[in-house]
Amino acid sequence: MNPITDQQALLSDTLRARMQQLTETDRPRFRRLWLYHRNPMTTVSVDGDESGRTRPYRQAQEWGLPSRLTGARSSASSETPVPLNDTQRKEIVIENDIGWRIDAMVDCLFGKPVVINSTLADPDRRGMIESLLRQILSRHGGAVFLQQIALTGCVYGFVDVLVKVETDQLKAAIAPTDAGNDSRSAWLARLAESIRFEIVDPTRALPIASPTDYRQIEAYGQVYDLPTEGAPRASWLDRLLSRTGHRWNPRYQSADRSTRVDLITASRWERYTDGRLSDSGRNSLGRIPLVHVQNIPLPNQYAGGSEVEPLIPLQDELNTRLSDRANRITLQSFRMYLGKGVEQFTEMPIAPGRMWMTDNEKAEIIEFGGDSDCPSENAHVGELREAMDKTSGVTPIAAGAIRGRIGNLTSAAALKITLMALISRTEKKRLAYGAGLARMCELALAWLDCAGAFPTTPEERGIEIHWPDPLPQNDAEQLQQAEAKLRIGVPQGVVLKELGYDPADSGKNLRRQQ
Repeated sequence: MNPITDQQALLSDTLRARMQQLTETDRPRFRRLWLYHRNPMTTVSVDGDESGRTRPYRQAQEWGLPSRLTGARSSASSETPVPLNDTQRKEIVIENDIGWRIDAMVDCLFGKPVVINSTLADPDRRGMIESLLRQILSRHGGAVFLQQIALTGCVYGFVDVLVKVETDQLKAAIAPTDAGNDSRSAWLARLAESIRFEIVDPTRALPIASPTDYRQIEAYGQVYDLPTEGAPRASWLDRLLSRTGHRWNPRYQSADRSTRVDLITASRWERYTDGRLSDSGRNSLGRIPLVHVQNIPLPNQYAGGSEVEPLIPLQDELNTRLSDRANRITLQSFRMYLGKGVEQFTEMPIAPGRMWMTDNEKAEIIEFGGDSDCPSENAHVGELREAMDKTSGVTPIAAGAIRGRIGNLTSAAALKITLMALISRTEKKRLAYGAGLARMCELALAWLDCAGAFPTTPEERGIEIHWPDPLPQNDAEQLQQAEAKLRIGVPQGVVLKELGYDPADSGKNLRRQQ
């Protein structure tokens, strides 16, 4: 480790500016995207004079509702709304149409396991690499880990994965072992334990792109806001002074919090604590072990297109109209009667067969209230839902909600036509996420090669991703088609990959049975 010089002691102005942009602009936006996807609920106290008008909780999507409904003014920088004294809170209805659409996209992309195969021609070497990669992925959760990657990309527009190596596990894996099959499996398992895939929280991501090429990342950092061990808690004034002016200044760091920046370049890694370099070392890999995937590719931008962001205005309008309809129903759902010139009208409740008698010739009973049909309101809500279908590409049929008569969907062709938008979007995402998954595997093999634990050449790190059909299939029909392909000479491995099976696992099971 090189000694820390005075020139290296402080963060550069470029890094400070990027941290300011992350803290003041990017981080609030990313948090808002996540809140609109999950729509979490927070409990609140109910005032004694609210007269049963409100519920003891608030939801995140209330942030986009007008003040005439919520009785509060939302702020762009704060999660807590400011109550308005002259506006009463109305009936609030939140229907999270964003959440189930994002979940449907993730299920369509990684709802079924993918098959990872090496491009090597040598079967023994190929089987060893595939077994290692499967164990690495299984160690991180398998299909669940891939769904987390897809969910992060759909919500934020991009996902970053850092491929790291655990030094202690790697040293244990390098220890000499026997050459038997059982010991080789154990050795591959120890190698898999030494590789770590870390999904970077976008609210901490700090990519430093080249000023001449946005695709070239010169450095990558993560910003942590950590509690200081053993430090007394700061007062509200200290926390207020921790953010001064328009620039982040470590001199005003809060007493109970510290800011840590982990920065990695192609040649070195550095750790800054409260703006000063506290640790550093050499990056033995010789490149940044970063896998960056754009959810929807956008040119000249680091982040891709988010699935949540274009749906937020439509979601706010839908929640507003649903809340307006709830208030109208609350006021008009009960019939009310106005008695004019009828004695003791308020003392006798209205009931079937009830009669009133009066000598007043001008007496009358006027009926009003009751819910009335509003075609324009229903049409507007329906058009909003259709707009969300077109914007997201996910129809209610993808979530199992079938309304009306849509015809016969027993054939795969009819189902594909119905879900054409979702399937098309999924196919485009498979290109991006498949390339990212292949690069994760390539970086894992490169780390092991760099450490001398599992030597490989760049040609041996080639990976192929085989995707299953996202649509539900009839197992009997699939098996019949597979048998027909085998009869005309299609290789068995290709047929197994199309069915979603790994040919290597099938061969092992066959040898065990024999």
